[in-house]
Amino acid sequence: MGGARDVGWVAAGLVLAAGACYCFYKLTRGRRRGGRRLRLRPSRSAEDLTSGSYDDTLNAEQVQKLLYLLESTEDPVIIERALVTLGNNAAFSANQIVIRELGGIPIVGSKINNPNQSIKEKALNALNNLSVNVENQIKIKVYISQVCEDVISGPLNSAVQLAGLRLLTNMTVTNDHQDMLSSYITDLFHVLVTGNGSTKVQVLKLLLNLSENPAMTDRLLDAQVDSSFLSLLDGHVPKEILLRVLTLLQNITNCLNEERHLATQPTFPAGSLFSLLYGKECAQKMKALVHHHDADVKEKVTMIPEF
Repeated sequence: MGGARDVGWVAAGLVLAAGACYCFYKLTRGRRRGGRRLRLRPSRSAEDLTSGSYDDTLNAEQVQKLLYLLESTEDPVIIERALVTLGNNAAFSANQIVIRELGGIPIVGSKINNPNQSIKEKALNALNNLSVNVENQIKIKVYISQVCEDVISGPLNSAVQLAGLRLLTNMTVTNDHQDMLSSYITDLFHVLVTGNGSTKVQVLKLLLNLSENPAMTDRLLDAQVDSSFLSLLDGHVPKEILLRVLTLLQNITNCLNEERHLATQPTFPAGSLFSLLYGKECAQKMKALVHHHDADVKEKVTMIPEF
């Protein structure tokens, strides 16, 4: 009786030992496969993913967690951190697709109406990175009017205004959605002449996109523009601004000269950009720039067709 019990214990011990050896074998085999040690990445909570120390590219599951967090929380700190994380990851083309396919664009877009200016800015930055993808632009275009309103009516030279201008610039790289800005062109010129250096540069980038499209030429020339716009053609204006203004004029006049070959030519009212560009003051400033100290500026002036 005792001998049978001893035999049973011995058998059980052998089974346990064999199991332990098999587990050890599987573990070591898994580590060595492929000549490198495999690491298991621990699961991260949605709030962990918003940590400033988390720099890894998100996978689809993690993106889903962040999007759910954005929809479910009302904590402004967490919302802002989640938008920053999504925005940073939206800089990668693969994630631009993942975020769209998971329904993330409307979730991010809804945050541009948040009264918290910092949240609004982070949402605009995230949409800006997402807008690099052409298919994403189809979903983002529904926010163009709201962004234009924020740019025009929001605090001048603010982070929100600059973020909005960057998004509009990305959305107008192609001609697909430019007509949606037609009714805001006069206001954009007002922001141009009243804003600081950074704002001027960003508005000019946007206007340059529009000026390259012949279909937008008449709308640009028809805009009511304050005469202070011509001060941007003064010789002391920073080069990064002056060259962009000259390029804007070059694009517009090139398109307008092409239109002159047509049977009909539109007329423009007093106070329009057209009346400024074809006035005596503008002509005098252009002649003075021929003698500008910077070679790039002088070259650009010579490339502009005569008014």
